[in-house]
This record gives sequence, C-alpha cells and structure tokens, in this order.
Amino acid sequence: MITTKKTALVYCQDQFGLVDGKTAAALVRHSEIYIVVGIIDSSLAGQDAGEELGLGKIDIPIFSDLDAALSNLLDIPDCYIYGKAPLEACISSEERLLILEAMEKGMDIVNGLHQFFSEDQEFVNIAAQNNVQIKDVRKSPNLKDLHVFTGQISEVSVPVIAILGTDCACGKMTTAVDLNKALNNLGIRSVLIATGQTSLMQGAMYGVSIDALISQFVIGEIENSIVQAFERERPDIILIEGQSAVGHPAFMSSLGILKGGMPNGIILQHPPARRFRCDFPSLPMPTVESEIRLIESISDSKVMAITLNHEDLTDEDIFNTIEKYEALFQLPTTDVLIHGCQKLIQTLSSHFPKLNQKIKQQELARVSALEASFI
Repeated sequence: MITTKKTALVYCQDQFGLVDGKTAAALVRHSEIYIVVGIIDSSLAGQDAGEELGLGKIDIPIFSDLDAALSNLLDIPDCYIYGKAPLEACISSEERLLILEAMEKGMDIVNGLHQFFSEDQEFVNIAAQNNVQIKDVRKSPNLKDLHVFTGQISEVSVPVIAILGTDCACGKMTTAVDLNKALNNLGIRSVLIATGQTSLMQGAMYGVSIDALISQFVIGEIENSIVQAFERERPDIILIEGQSAVGHPAFMSSLGILKGGMPNGIILQHPPARRFRCDFPSLPMPTVESEIRLIESISDSKVMAITLNHEDLTDEDIFNTIEKYEALFQLPTTDVLIHGCQKLIQTLSSHFPKLNQKIKQQELARVSALEASFI
C-alpha cells in the first residue's frame, strides 16, 4: 500500500546534530511517513541540514524560528514535529508558544516526549479550533491492548538480531535502519522492530516506545511485536532497534529487549571517542569488552559484530579502531555510515545458513537478469 508522505517542519532548537537532537537527525536521514522541509534551530540558521550531518547538501534548510520558516517555505507544512529528546520532562514556555502558533497556522503536531500534548487542555482546545491533530508517539497503548510475556517467541524460526549499544544516542537506530534497508535492497525480507519514538516516526510498522510502558508489559510487548511481524510478514530476518545500554545505570530498556526478543545475535554499537555517558558527565563510558561480557553473561545471545559511531574521530582514527577491534575481539567491525553494511551482511550470512542460501539465490538471480539484458 502506497501512502502519501506528509511534509514536516522539525523543531530542534540548539540541538540539531547533537545527541539530544537525534530525532530530528534521524528524520532527515530517513522517514517513510514524512518529508522534512525544514529544521528550526537558530544556532545553525542558514545552514543545510544534510551538510550539518555530514550527508552533503540535501536542500533541507535550517531556520532561526517558526516565522522565518513559514516566510521562506512555499507552503505551510502538514506537520510540526518536536524533534528533540531531552532528559527534561516538560517543554519550556517558549516551546509551548511555538506549538500553539503552529496549530493556529494549521499544522498537525507530532510529539515524541513523555509529556503528552493530547492531555493538555489548552493544546486540545486550540487543536479543535483549528481542525488539526495531535499525535503523542510515546503514548502507551490502552491497558486492554498490552501484552505480557507468553513464550511464543520460541516459535519464531528466523534469525532475530538486536542492535544494542554501549550508551544512549550512539547510533543504534541508524545502524538498524541502514541494515534493514540494505537487506531489503538485496531481496532479503527484513523487518525492523521499533523500540523508541523516533523509529516509529520514521515509519516502522511493528513495535512500541518501550520506555513509556509500565514495566510489567515491556518484555511482553517486545515479544508480541516480533511474533506479529513473523506471522504477518513471513520475513527472512527480524532486527530489533536497541535502547540505551545493558550496563547503563539510568535505564532498563536493553534488558527488556534481551528478555522479550531472545535474540539469536547482537550487533554492538560503540562511540570510541566518547569519554562519558550521554547526558551524564559524571559517568565514564564502559569499554566494549565490559559490555560484551555483561550481555553474554545475562543472556544466551552472543555479540557477532561491532559497529562504530565516528563522532570526534578522523578517518584515520576510524580505520585504526576497526583494525584494533577486529584484532582484539575477533569480531567484524565497521562504521555503516562510512563503509555501508556489507560486512554486517557477510557476518549474518556466515552465521545463518538459510540466510546465506537466500542471499546467494538473490545474487544469482541478479546476475542472470543482467546477463539476459545483454542477449
């Protein structure tokens, strides 16, 4: 089914390209739901969003404020997306006024915060007056629609791979999305299970924002999402987007992924140059070795590859880190934003014979089609 994408203006004041601006950055990189037509961040006004993310010029301008955006865009966007993921529980008074103004201009509001705009009476009233919608992406399903763990995950007969990490906002989702696209482009039926608000905004068909759930249902919701994807899509492989880190003292999401997903393998994302945990300057980063040891000591899952976040690294640093990690851990290591997903696909192929057979069949079919085109 083909659906028309909605145009979107993404608010990311003072955070675009930084860790708390990961929602905005992710939507610029990929979305099956929205066409991003602009970013609001006065600290980068006049720049191109793609160039700020190292993607090259992609003609998505960054504006100083809402008025500047609406003055320069040809049409009022369909949606106004709150594109930051801060630790703070509530938006500021300035941000509140912008949301009200966006609704008055006729824009739907898409919100990924724990603060639910659809339960704010002023927002609800203004939305009704202007015939616009408010979508709280992180809002939990109704209690009657939630699931507890059942053990049905044992009936899933295709590889389930979790992309975990050593920290928050280190590129787990980006690696998961890119690997999912690469596999599907090869003709391998891959389904991505979303576990956070941003990947749901990007258009993932299965999953839930697990940090918004009552803890009783986290494991069951992950299991249920995987089982649904397996039964409905008949995929060759299922990928689970990771959250936070198993060893992170502030969050428990990764434990739920390990328990509810019972993954057949782990890809571990790591930012080698990061000294302290994101948003926690008093907490030193763990080592790759300690995170692998922790994951493998509390689950039956094994880490099968390492992926890098190249923040604050030069090209030489990346090359040297890849060589170092492959020698030290005897695990394939890559940076998917720079080198693509080929090494990960080769790793998956070598671990799972049925997947390897499917990949070879697809490659043979493409070669045959190419040869036929020359006859």
